[in-house]
Amino acid sequence: MAEKNLPIGVQSFQDLRDNDYLYVDKTKYIAQLLNGKVYFLSRPRRFGKSLFLSTLAAYFRGQKELFRGLYLEREEEVLSQQEKREAWQQYPVLYLDFARKEYKTKEDLLERLSLNLRSWEKTYGVSKITDSPEEQFAYLIEQIHEIHGKQVVVLIDEYDKPLYESLENEELNATYRSLLRGFYSVIKSLDAHIRFAFLTGITKFSKVSVFSGLNNLKDISLREDFSGICGITDEELKEIFTPYIDSFASKLKLSVAEAYVALKNQYDGYLFGAGGENVYNPFSLLNALDARALGKYWFATGTSSFLVNYLQRVHYFIPNLEGKVRLNSSRFDSYRADVSDPLPILYHTGYLTIKEYDSETDSYRLGFPNNEVRYSFFENLLAGYAPSYLSLGISVKDFLDAVRGDDVDAFMTILQSILASIPYDTASKEKIELRERDYQIAVYLVFALMGLFTQTEVQSATGRADCVVVTPKYVYIFEFKLWSTGTAEEALQQIKDLGYATQYAVSGKELILVGASFDEKKRNIGTWTTQRNEPRK
Repeated sequence: MAEKNLPIGVQSFQDLRDNDYLYVDKTKYIAQLLNGKVYFLSRPRRFGKSLFLSTLAAYFRGQKELFRGLYLEREEEVLSQQEKREAWQQYPVLYLDFARKEYKTKEDLLERLSLNLRSWEKTYGVSKITDSPEEQFAYLIEQIHEIHGKQVVVLIDEYDKPLYESLENEELNATYRSLLRGFYSVIKSLDAHIRFAFLTGITKFSKVSVFSGLNNLKDISLREDFSGICGITDEELKEIFTPYIDSFASKLKLSVAEAYVALKNQYDGYLFGAGGENVYNPFSLLNALDARALGKYWFATGTSSFLVNYLQRVHYFIPNLEGKVRLNSSRFDSYRADVSDPLPILYHTGYLTIKEYDSETDSYRLGFPNNEVRYSFFENLLAGYAPSYLSLGISVKDFLDAVRGDDVDAFMTILQSILASIPYDTASKEKIELRERDYQIAVYLVFALMGLFTQTEVQSATGRADCVVVTPKYVYIFEFKLWSTGTAEEALQQIKDLGYATQYAVSGKELILVGASFDEKKRNIGTWTTQRNEPRK
């Protein structure tokens, strides 16, 4: 039997079902939603929000034939009998997708609202009475209910896209907030005319009153029982994708077990809600199985450059993103439309995910979900800190070739080239420590990127080395003294005094200790010195 086509980029449930694409059945979640009325779901881009919303639209339009063989086909018959109602009832559906347009001006947003309003007027036979999007939206809902005798279903996809696209333009962002506040408030004021409403987005912007005003809104974004509503779970991967995994493993010359590990490390790790299920990034996973190659598929579709720029501008200590930051629950719920606090944005946009929940403090520990995000994000950050990194034609492989080839001088020379491209004026003279942090972070990013290909560590039993790199033949232990705080010789002595090399002494590998200092005048690595310890027999 031929494998079905993978639904890469398919966001229409009807298209997916009519053309017999592979479908991971998420319709059980629709059954869970039917006893409620107004919902909100936050997930990163390309995680399947649009497809789920399209599935909801098909259900409320009564398109029973599209659900043949799915969970909801059976469950709808059971529910309709329990609730003593007709199965597969048809409702008027107002579907608004903000993802289809870019929002650079107020007119762009007004045009998107106007186009949808005109379409609904034509579909349901309602006249236009006003140019006000908010008032016309309300009039439409009332009239559709009166004319057709059925309450209205409102589905809004990527409700916050205009807000995200204007984050760095406060005036335009305020205009969008004002327009959307009035438009979304209709959902609350016309509650009696609405059967069901579902909004998706990246996050809840607290300044948009749809969330402060809708007291019947259920936010399921962090709910354990909805953690698998978007994305692909381990169980789904193993039950549905077996032939694709076999092809993937064969192409990469891996065993099936090794293929699962590779896919898990690269694309799994997203957790939405304490106690929930981890999920794979569906866009990346489907692309990897289709191409039969590990790649940076999700990250390549568009990086939030303003996040990279912001982290650099405020000299954020990047190593903290490695699972060392915490967010209180209130910071998820009261998130404001600005970039002054990058952690909620990094979580909601998919660059960080939940690693652990502490019920005592009601806080979440966050970290990178997987290798695709971690290393792609670091690479973009390094290009931001050291603008010449890409133009110099330098790659992580150059560093790897140097350390694997026992060429410390080549490694340090390449590192010098990268650090030389860091702008000197990234901090004022009064903020020397912040400027030094830029150099620290650039060095950290180089070593972190090498971790994709070789083991890197930074911990020791009695102290903290700047970095340890383990290759098949060598263990490198680096210590950097910043500016005038010490010489290369003193850095090397610190490695020995604090016993950084002790735990590697019985590894059977040659230990290479590297001490380096920064030249304050040259604003770069000045000198370095090495010591070799032969492998212990």
